[in-house]
Amino acid sequence: MLRIDALNAIYPLLKDRIVVTNMGAAAVELYSLGHRKSFFYMEHAMGLASSVGLGLALCLPKQRIVVVDGDGSVLMNLGTLSTLARYRPPNLVHLIFDNESLLSVGGFPTATSTGTDLEAVAKGAGIERTATVREVEELEGVFSEAMAGEELSAIVAKVDAVGPASFAMDVGLLENRFEFARHIKELQGAEV
Repeated sequence: MLRIDALNAIYPLLKDRIVVTNMGAAAVELYSLGHRKSFFYMEHAMGLASSVGLGLALCLPKQRIVVVDGDGSVLMNLGTLSTLARYRPPNLVHLIFDNESLLSVGGFPTATSTGTDLEAVAKGAGIERTATVREVEELEGVFSEAMAGEELSAIVAKVDAVGPASFAMDVGLLENRFEFARHIKELQGAEV
């Protein structure tokens, strides 16, 4: 499965949702499908997308938060899985694209290429709703259920180690930060 195909399949479900991405290919490919002011691209902060997503989920309990992450980023911050499990925000879906490599920084293999099972790690950390998917159709079903549910979810999507031709994005990362912060403030005002 290609990550771009997976993102394209779930993209309609991301409308009006807060989405935080890890750095690199996932951010670039999501951006290529159409930027929204509710999308925050965590460039230059590897491993922290899930932490930011957790904070947003706790502060905005009426909003559905989606974290689009990668195996390298999750492995860099494995403690995030136990922290997510501790707080169990029912409004957070953690989607982990596992291509078994650090594609965005040269394609070096990650621990998942030698047997680390991120779904098993998430479940072992205490996240009860987990899944591993290998086909686009399978991801669509599992992701739809997670988005409709009221339970913290961790979905590992096994994807090919193929990324975009270029990692450049037209959106200025500083402007994305300000635009996203303005959007969050608007949501907080609406929830008060």
